[in-house]
Parts: sequence; structure tokens; C-alpha cells
Amino acid sequence: MTAARCRATSQVRPEVMDFSPYSAGLSIDEIKERYGLDTVVKLASNENPLGASPLVQQVIRSHAGHVFRYAQSGNPRLARSIAAFFGLPAECVVTGNGSDEVIDLLIRAKARPGTDNIVAFDPCFSMYTVLARLCGVELRQTPLNADFSFNWDALVGLTDENTAIVFVTTPDNPSGYTPPVEEIVTLAGRLPEQCLLVVDEAYMDFTGDRDAYSMLPRLMQHPNVCVLRTFSKSMGLAGLRLGFGAMQPELADYLKRIRPPFSVNILAEHAGMAAMEDTVFYNETLRVTAEGREYLNRELAALGCTVYPSRANFIMFQAPIDGGELHEQLLRRGIILRPLNKGYGLPRHMRVSVGSRQENSAFIGAFREIMHAR
Repeated sequence: MTAARCRATSQVRPEVMDFSPYSAGLSIDEIKERYGLDTVVKLASNENPLGASPLVQQVIRSHAGHVFRYAQSGNPRLARSIAAFFGLPAECVVTGNGSDEVIDLLIRAKARPGTDNIVAFDPCFSMYTVLARLCGVELRQTPLNADFSFNWDALVGLTDENTAIVFVTTPDNPSGYTPPVEEIVTLAGRLPEQCLLVVDEAYMDFTGDRDAYSMLPRLMQHPNVCVLRTFSKSMGLAGLRLGFGAMQPELADYLKRIRPPFSVNILAEHAGMAAMEDTVFYNETLRVTAEGREYLNRELAALGCTVYPSRANFIMFQAPIDGGELHEQLLRRGIILRPLNKGYGLPRHMRVSVGSRQENSAFIGAFREIMHAR
């Protein structure tokens, strides 16, 4: 058996053998057990502050008896609903098991292993790095500016005749920086002819002004642009894994050919359509997030933090004390934030998701208590 196992693992690709698994941090239950807590406030994963839409919950219950069935291959009803909601032609929409799957499909379809390259900022969404590496495609990165804004000249300078994809996230994570859409349009015009610009707009709904910041309404005017969206944030469906890419119909057709036929499950499909119908919940999510973001900005500044401008449903701040110490002290009080020392090299920076009014208040109260005890 030992020899057989050795022979089996010898066939594993080197890219896989060198992988480090994604570190998701401790769960709520693990925090409760470790620190003997009854209540934990999680503000680490940019989830919806209101939870899931009541209509979505009702639809999931009503379709629970259908989970033994496969969803319709390609999710055409869902694609049509997405197209109607966002003002797109249905043939431009590619649904996925989260926008992560669409990223994977784009890399597989566009980038030739060992020949092509992908360009992004550093830091960037970890899935760009993971999937490029897994597909055997070179990833080129250039640092963000000191204020976390985008250095477009440096990004374009990394491209060449073999650049398959350039990834840009706006609003960016973890800083929340959001460039005017005119800058994205200019970038699209500067890229090599064969290059696809993928604009990841996972947090775009929270900006409050898609005309000023989003490429989605301009998609059909820019054939070298793809826009990614997710249902995990403003729609409150993080646990069901649903997202989509909007792109030119020809590219969309290629992705649909290679996508696994049932990657979006039947409950996610129904939940996604219900989430778009529940405009009351959607609008309330945006209102609560904007209100909470303003509150956290004000209170963090009052506690001596450097707060970075954000149009997302999270805020990055530099604490007046070591981020690791602050993270630990908050955990002891049942508050989970995202420290940015690992992966980002920012030892005093933290990212806090905008929660409900009660969650935001609990976090600020705990933070204030920590600072007063010093």
C-alpha cells in the first residue's frame, strides 16, 4: 500500500503539490469554544448585514422537495432574470458557482499554459493567483500606490502580446478604493488587442452610483471587457455560491461549452431569482450598509485610526496599536475582524465588514474598551 500511494502521489502536478490551502480563519463556533463565549459578532467576511431575504428563505423552503432534481443545464431562466435585472442581453450572461467559477472558466478559455500571462495588482483577490497558478499560467503583478489607489501605467507596462487577461477589482478589496469608471474605460483602450479586461465588481452595489463607477452599463460598447458580479454580498447568498460574468456573446458561448452542466444547484437558481425580485430587501441592505459605513468611519477616526475611503460594505483602517494584538483582544470579546498582516503584509491594518447597527455598536464598544484599558 505504501508503494502504491507513493506511485499515486508521484503523478500529482507540481503546481498542486506546492499549494498552500486557503486560510479562512476560525469559525464562530470555534471562537465560542476557545474563549468561553455565548455570543460572537462576525465582521470578517463582508457578508450581508441583514442576512438572507425573507422571500429567498420562503422560496428555498418551497423548493426543498425538488433537491433530488438536476437544475436545467446552463440555468437559462436565471440568466434571463439576471439580464432583465441588470439591463443586459441574456446571451451575454454566464452563470457560475460563485464568480470564482467564472474566473476559472475565463482563465481556462483564454490563457494558454506555459505561453500566456495574466496581469493584476498586488495585492489582489486570492483566486486570481490560485487559479492562474493551477492552470499553469504566469501571473504578473504590480504594487498598488501607497494610498492603495491604482497605478494604471505600471499595470499596462506589464502587458505584452501574450497577455490573455488583466484583472481589476472595483471597489477593491481590502481597501475599498473605487476609481471613476472613466479610468476603467481608458484602461480598456490601452490594452493589447488580444487582451481581455476582467472587471470584478463584487462590491459595486454598495457604491450607490453605478453610473459613476460600474462598467456593466457600458459593457456592449467595449468588446474586450468582461464584468463579474456575485450574489454573495448585497443579495445575501454567500452560502449558496452564485455569481455571473457578463461578456460579449461569442466569449460567453465558449465558456458555456466548457462549464460543468449543473454547477449552479437548483436551490441557488431559485434563490437568485427570488433575491432579484425582493427589491425591498435589496434596497434596505444598501441603506443599512451606507448608514453603518458612515458610523464606523466616524467612530474609528475618533479612536485614533487612519480610515481609508471605502465605497464597499467594508472598511480598511490602520489601528493605533498592533493589529495582531487588537485582533486577539477583539476575539476575546467575541468580535471577529479580518487582520491584514498575513497575505497583505500590513501588520497594523484591519478590515471590518459593515454589520447591523447592533453589531457595529458592539465592535466599537469593544474597541473603545481595549483602548481605554491601555
